Formats: sequence, structure tokens, C-alpha cells
Amino acid sequence: MSEDKKSENMAQEEGFRKKRISLDEYFAKMTWVVAERSTCIIPGRQYGAIVVKNKQVLSTGYNGAPRGMTDCLELGYCPKRAKGGTSGTMHEECIAVHAEMNALIQAGRNAEGATLYVNGFPCKLCARLIVNAGIKRVVVCGEYSDREGLKILEDAGIQVDYIDVSHLL
Repeated sequence: MSEDKKSENMAQEEGFRKKRISLDEYFAKMTWVVAERSTCIIPGRQYGAIVVKNKQVLSTGYNGAPRGMTDCLELGYCPKRAKGGTSGTMHEECIAVHAEMNALIQAGRNAEGATLYVNGFPCKLCARLIVNAGIKRVVVCGEYSDREGLKILEDAGIQVDYIDVSHLL
């Protein structure tokens, strides 16, 4: 019996796991952990993003108020909702910097040619920034009500892939 076959048999006999999650699953799952730092108080609106290049994390970002400014958790309410805004609307009324924006700012010019992982569809504002940053691929592992950003990414020739990591969370 070959050494490979012996190792495989031993692994099965001892109950070892047979595989590990893919790199896409790994990075996509990380977006959900990054999102836990979000300062948005609306349930289900905590977003995380990761810029990855050559299998290395370049930067992360989550949605929250700009540095040094009071966030919604501190305020105790959502100013956008107070003005009648709903998901995917009135982006200009939201005090938060989006997760994708924060990740792109942190990555700077290193983002060119990279992959962006995000746990929701990029809005049209973030999609424009993604295009200008030179991101080549976006992996989405969640939902968002505004799907207009997907059209912008498609028109720019950016590859968009969807991955379900709910079974890993």
C-alpha cells in the first residue's frame, strides 16, 4: 500500500477532518467578524469589507462614523432614519463611512488589482470607488437592498462572485 493511501486510511480511522474551507470562504467569513466593529445601530446593517491581494489581507473596513466624530451608538439613534431614510436610500444623510470605503482608504494604491470581499452588495457610491481603486474582483457574501452598485461593477468589467458562508457562521 502506498504512503498516501496509508495516510488517508489513518486519517479516516482516527476521525480527522478531510478538508478545509476555501480561500474565498475564509476571507468572506472574515467580513462578518470585521462587521462586528460597526457602529450602526440598525439590526442587519453591520457591514465589513476586506481588501485581499496575493492571498494576503491588505486592509479591513467596517461602517461607522468618520474618525473623531460621534457615531450612532453614542448618539443612541440613527440620524438617517430620523429624517425618513430607509435601507438603500438617502446615503447622504447617513453619518457613516461605508465598510468598502474604509477598506479602500486603508489599502490606498495597493488595492489596484486586488479582490474586495464584502458581506453585502456594494451601493452605487462604493461601486464607483471600487472601480477607481482598480479592484479586479468583488466577492459578495450577503445582501443589501440597493443593487444599483452591481450594475456599475458589471459595466466596468469587474468580476463579481457570490458565496454563501452562512453555514460557516
